[in-house]
Amino acid sequence: MAVDPNKLKVILVTDCGSTTTKAILIEYKNGEYRQTTRGEAPTTVEKPFEDVTKGVLNAVREVEELSGRKILKGDDIMTPADGMNGVDIYMSTSSAGGGLQMRVAGVVKTMTGESAARAALGAGAIVMDVLASNDGRLPHQRIERIRHLRPDMILLSGGIDGGTVTHVAEMAELIGAADPKPRFGTSYMLPVIYAGNKDAREIVTKTLGEKTALLIKDNLRPVLERENLKPARDAIHDVFMEHVMAHAPGYKKLMAMAHEVPIMPTPGAVGLMIQSLAKADDIAAVGVDIGGATTDVFSVFYGLNDKKEREATFNRTVSANLGMSYSISNVLAEAGLDNIMRWVPFELDEADLRNRIRNKMIRPTTIPQSLEELQIEQAISREALRLAFKQHKEMAVGLKGVQQERTISDAFEQTGSGDTLINMMDLNILIGSGGVLSHAPRRAQSALMMIDAFMPEGITTMAVDSIFMAPHLGVLSTVNAPAANEVFLKDCLVRLGSSICPSGQGKEGQPCVIVRFTRADGTKVDESIKVGEMKLIPLGVEKVKAQIIPAKQFDMGAGKGKEMEVTLEGGTVGVIIDGRGRTLLLPADKKERIRKLNEWNKALDIYPAK
Repeated sequence: MAVDPNKLKVILVTDCGSTTTKAILIEYKNGEYRQTTRGEAPTTVEKPFEDVTKGVLNAVREVEELSGRKILKGDDIMTPADGMNGVDIYMSTSSAGGGLQMRVAGVVKTMTGESAARAALGAGAIVMDVLASNDGRLPHQRIERIRHLRPDMILLSGGIDGGTVTHVAEMAELIGAADPKPRFGTSYMLPVIYAGNKDAREIVTKTLGEKTALLIKDNLRPVLERENLKPARDAIHDVFMEHVMAHAPGYKKLMAMAHEVPIMPTPGAVGLMIQSLAKADDIAAVGVDIGGATTDVFSVFYGLNDKKEREATFNRTVSANLGMSYSISNVLAEAGLDNIMRWVPFELDEADLRNRIRNKMIRPTTIPQSLEELQIEQAISREALRLAFKQHKEMAVGLKGVQQERTISDAFEQTGSGDTLINMMDLNILIGSGGVLSHAPRRAQSALMMIDAFMPEGITTMAVDSIFMAPHLGVLSTVNAPAANEVFLKDCLVRLGSSICPSGQGKEGQPCVIVRFTRADGTKVDESIKVGEMKLIPLGVEKVKAQIIPAKQFDMGAGKGKEMEVTLEGGTVGVIIDGRGRTLLLPADKKERIRKLNEWNKALDIYPAK
């Protein structure tokens, strides 16, 4: 039965995370939706409880106590709301027990293999491995790998419609020979979704039909020039509910409790929220969630489709080995010591830094106890975020293998298939989430970490998700997107302010950019920034029209040296002007580098004075 969004006045949503289950109550009061109460409790999917609903009920009981609303009747959630009893709807997301883990397969790794990975990632899965005809492994190695990994499901794609059948059949035979078992419910058959060449359906059914729980869907790459990911993503959600969730401890009860809206994987719900926000304001958005073990990056950018119409493209990537506690040593290994040291604003012995990182990995729940420890943690986070975004840009690309028609003018632009879709000059909002960003002692620290890691260009609004409500609101957006956006903007998103980052290079001390605007209280701002400087202009939560005049070698989006009129947003930090240029080059000399880092930290009031 379809849910009527107009009848939803009291909404209860939970997110069952790996360690904590968070419940929020959203109420419609005085003409607006607001989050009114929040409760949390330890997740109980593991032993000794092995029943996820116990953690959910504990979190809901905390909401009951804090709100004064009676929600539970025994172990059931009362619906619909009647006065101060019950709620109109209950929904949930989940990443408990490791979330949704998938393996994908395609004929060519960089074509249908990548398309399958994008479909799985966009549905909220962790992609454990990409199997392809050209992945460089021998058949027995592929079979061994399939057996070794125990995914929740496999997405098999390959070949455009009317294209190769032989290679698809080969992939199916490898999966069949491996006889893979699912992670949960070993007595059940592993779900396999086939979304490849329609001419190969018969042979895939013959090979896998009796060995796996096979599901046939439309080809996710019917022609080279177009992806059709939605049917595959919808199938992933269905299988997640019917097979994965149904076999996880306590999830049958949870599915019965949240029967009106399907339970979603947590990252899939966060992605929906980012898409909903971008769609509502028609803006390009990037969201990042940096955790202890993994870092997720979500993006929505606009381009032209094959009919030359403006079209949004959503991408999500998971950097499974980049995080701030369990995976912190991987950040050191991937970024290198020099790249982390370059963000530390004081003299530090390299061996000391290595030991601190190892200690953090051994004791992942510790938090910085001194200013120096905080500065080191924030230096590491810059590199974790930078690397995660680099991986995202490599995945968020145009379709490879597409022969594009070009005019003479296009031939000089050097854009084509396989190029990244991420254009930082087009980015409107950058949203940070995760402990190191959401709980930084000063919001300015979060803003500078994101600027240093993501290198925004032009005008970009910076924000943080203060209490990680994006999953809850993502699943809410499936039934009432305006309510989800309203709560996200009013109760979840903390706007830090706009960053002004001219693109280009210049010699230190030369003019970089002039910024002029008038605040709502009538005070005028007229700031000139030189190359190599940063400046913070206090501006409360308001929008102002500003005149931006870059120097002749700098571009703010209209062309080098071209003046622009833009809208700036204030926030808890204010407006940050970054005159360091793009690409940012830090001084090679250690003393000079430390001096500049401290100069920028002081200009933006990042840390307290010693």
